[in-house]
This record gives sequence, C-alpha cells and structure tokens, in this order.
Amino acid sequence: MIASIEFATPEYDEAVSLRYKILRKPLDLEFSEEQLMEEFDQFHFGYYNLQGKLIACLSYQLKEDGVLKMRQVAVDDSQQGRGIGTRMVKETENWAQSSGYNKIILHARDTAVKFYKKLNYSIKGKDFTEVGIKHFLMEKTL
Repeated sequence: MIASIEFATPEYDEAVSLRYKILRKPLDLEFSEEQLMEEFDQFHFGYYNLQGKLIACLSYQLKEDGVLKMRQVAVDDSQQGRGIGTRMVKETENWAQSSGYNKIILHARDTAVKFYKKLNYSIKGKDFTEVGIKHFLMEKTL
C-alpha cells in the first residue's frame, strides 16, 4: 500500500532511515540537518507491506508550474527486484497527474537509467556527477 508521508513525523524519520541505508550509506554520505529541513514542502510517499513495514519511499519537489522532480527513490534491499519500485512510481505518477502536474524530471544514477527507461522516462542531455557518481537528467510528460 502506498501512503502519503507528512514531513517531521515518525513515518518521515523512518523514510529518511531507509533512504540513508539504501542511497547514502553505500557512498559514505550523511544527511545534513539543512538538507532534511529543505524537504518541509515536498511530497513524500511510502510503500508499506501487509505488516505495515515501510519497504520503499520517494519524494517529489515542486520545480516550476506543473513540473515535479522525483527524488530519493529507495527500495529496501531485501525487496528489490519484486516490482515494488515500479508500482510506487506508477501510482505516484497517477497522483501527480490527477493533482495537475504534467511533467516529472529526475536525476537518475547510471545504475537506475534502465529502470526509468522502462517507465518511459527519457534522457535529456549529457551525464553529470552528483554525490560522486554518474547521473543523467531524465524526464517524462504525464
């Protein structure tokens, strides 16, 4: 089940912990308090299993009128490869479209480009380095 997560709640803290475990710790990076405080006005979503355990999450940041930036997509390593990330992205895309947004952009790690291409995202421009690894700007019109 996918649910909205409110900023500065225990559920948000749980999502930050999952993001740290999957996205930051392998790169030996921490979240700064400033980075987390900047997320106060973003849209956060969690994917919960039948036991109510958070197993995946993502956030959207409003970039400009009608455009959202998908950020911090994380699926627990024990749950990867089961279609959870795909379901979460598709369901939140439906939310975005029904909420009046018409485009989603994201910075995909080079290892995630194939995943996003399967979801009809396209690469825009050349690769760039972010958090020490290669990324690509990708986008999808809803």
